[in-house]
Amino acid sequence: MDGNHSGGLGLVGDIGGTNARFALVEFDGPDPRLIEPTAYKGEDYGTAEDAIEDYLRKVGVRHPDQAVVAVAGPIDHGQVHMTNLDWRISEDGLRRAGGFRNAKLINDFTAQALAAPRLSPKDLRQIGQLPTSGEGDLAILGPGTGFGVAGLVRRHGQEIPLATEGGHVAFAPVDDVEIEVLRALSKRLDGGRVSVERILSGPGMEDLHIDLAATEGRQVEALSAKQITERAVEGCGDSLATVNRFCAVLGSTAGDIALTLGARGGVFIAGGIAPRIIDILEKSAFRERFESKGRLSGFTQAIPTHVILHPHTALIGAAVALTPEGRAAVS
Repeated sequence: MDGNHSGGLGLVGDIGGTNARFALVEFDGPDPRLIEPTAYKGEDYGTAEDAIEDYLRKVGVRHPDQAVVAVAGPIDHGQVHMTNLDWRISEDGLRRAGGFRNAKLINDFTAQALAAPRLSPKDLRQIGQLPTSGEGDLAILGPGTGFGVAGLVRRHGQEIPLATEGGHVAFAPVDDVEIEVLRALSKRLDGGRVSVERILSGPGMEDLHIDLAATEGRQVEALSAKQITERAVEGCGDSLATVNRFCAVLGSTAGDIALTLGARGGVFIAGGIAPRIIDILEKSAFRERFESKGRLSGFTQAIPTHVILHPHTALIGAAVALTPEGRAAVS
């Protein structure tokens, strides 16, 4: 690939608690196009700048014109200390490392929000009976290494993402089993507060597996989230019980977030876990719990829910943030 500095070439990134993904973006057409998307393990690099330099070296490009990097964590004055990965990233550091004229950090779920309206039907799996309407505000949320939440406000032809730290709201149990799970998790945290991320994430699923079994009088071995989801898909009873409960809590939480954001246009489930358990999720209590909101059940019953299947949604959103409209939306 041509290594010259190019005004028509940008870099986008998606850095989560486990993986760092990068791609080049070309702006020759009306829509940005991803080129050579590549994933790396964050633990293999000391800093984000090291990972970016390695990627640019491997694709044979020096000094792309601009960059937008989506990160899992709250951004403060152009800097972020990653929530689930011990990296500190700054826009100034990115500019120096990649030779960019401009570099911008955005929240990873802000990127997901920017991408959501641009996904095609093949990139989505509908959960429930309602298709997307193409109108109304959106909520984007999802479990991975952590639990991310964002909104997208659509007014007068404009789309404005709303960055949040909604994954850290308190977990609200809805039955006796979940009350006992809450107590067990609080004890695990030395009597501390239990956020939804303590359940709706990879590490949270691992704790849920142990605490749910103990609550129900079962003995299980400690497993990784990957092992739990794989065994659940294979039909293992203990792992399937964990994943079904996980889906139920996800449904309740997604419904609460839909109420909070007024997301009449739809709720999109992102992150790495949901696509792996998609068939279980579809048959689970997810949608029932999503709709079960007491006096406001009619509100949530009218909201469509979809799982995002596209593997590079945050990169698409970061690419949108490189466009003039996207820059205005995230500025």
